[in-house]
Amino acid sequence: MKTVILDGYGMNPGDMSWKPLEDLVELTIYDRTAPDEILSRCQGAEGVLTNKVVLTGDIIRQLPELRYIGILATGINVVDIEAATECGITVTNIPAYSTESVAQMVFAHLLTIVTRVEHYTEENRNGRWCKSADFVYWDHPLQELFGKKFGIIGLGNIGRAVARIATAFGMKVFAFTSKSPDELPEGVSKLEIDEIFSTCDVVSLHCPLNDSTYHLVNKKRLDMMKPSAIIINTGRGQLVDDDALAEALNSGKIYAAGLDVLSTEPPRADNPLLYARNCFVTPHIAWATKEARERLQQIAVDNLKSFIEGHTRNQVNRPIQ
Repeated sequence: MKTVILDGYGMNPGDMSWKPLEDLVELTIYDRTAPDEILSRCQGAEGVLTNKVVLTGDIIRQLPELRYIGILATGINVVDIEAATECGITVTNIPAYSTESVAQMVFAHLLTIVTRVEHYTEENRNGRWCKSADFVYWDHPLQELFGKKFGIIGLGNIGRAVARIATAFGMKVFAFTSKSPDELPEGVSKLEIDEIFSTCDVVSLHCPLNDSTYHLVNKKRLDMMKPSAIIINTGRGQLVDDDALAEALNSGKIYAAGLDVLSTEPPRADNPLLYARNCFVTPHIAWATKEARERLQQIAVDNLKSFIEGHTRNQVNRPIQ
């Protein structure tokens, strides 16, 4: 089965072997694919694997031999699912491969904000502690997480993992979710979304991006928050109105933000969140631990192998009856 990977570098920059996939199909790997290269590179392929390269309906309809699209991520918005279904193409994704890694990044950001370990390490390398008149110094507020209110928007796999860790820190955990109260993990209480924003000390985003969640974090909700509040976003950049969040940070309406995603990636050089007060930004790496990427590849192999054998795993579309 002739198969093309359109953007392999993001998943595997060279620290893993492609052999599990190469043993399964006739594989061509491209590190990156520009929009004007997609069609030519996919011509004649029966399978296409993509992480962030967008497969539009127009492109899909020009690939008559294509039978399988494997999305190398959980989110499926990079593929026109309706067009693929119309063309009889199976589409799969990779669920739950990075749950623990993303939950870990939530608290990497939160601990960075409340303890500033990197800041003090750098200050001490520059000799500041050696020159201190006292045995101790600090120039940022140091905060304890115990007893703080932690709000989670979306209680899927990652949201539940984050809730477990927040509970272990002794935080009071609340969630905005469609789940009923008796489905919630122990120690998690249900709140409406505006109650989360108005009462919680930390708000962490773990919901999918769709029409109803686009700019979920906007000026109205930021105005509801405590001036000491912290926002964490390891979900999707467009859940947040960049300009509104930057204004809230710079004006002191809220205290800080930890972001692993931005509205466009890579971001424009003038994105205001790159320079906002108390805004900590990582380059969409929460999912990218080697352990998570190895799981991703194994699930991709299992998905493709199942398709070849005549059944499917993790299919996100269904054939038209």
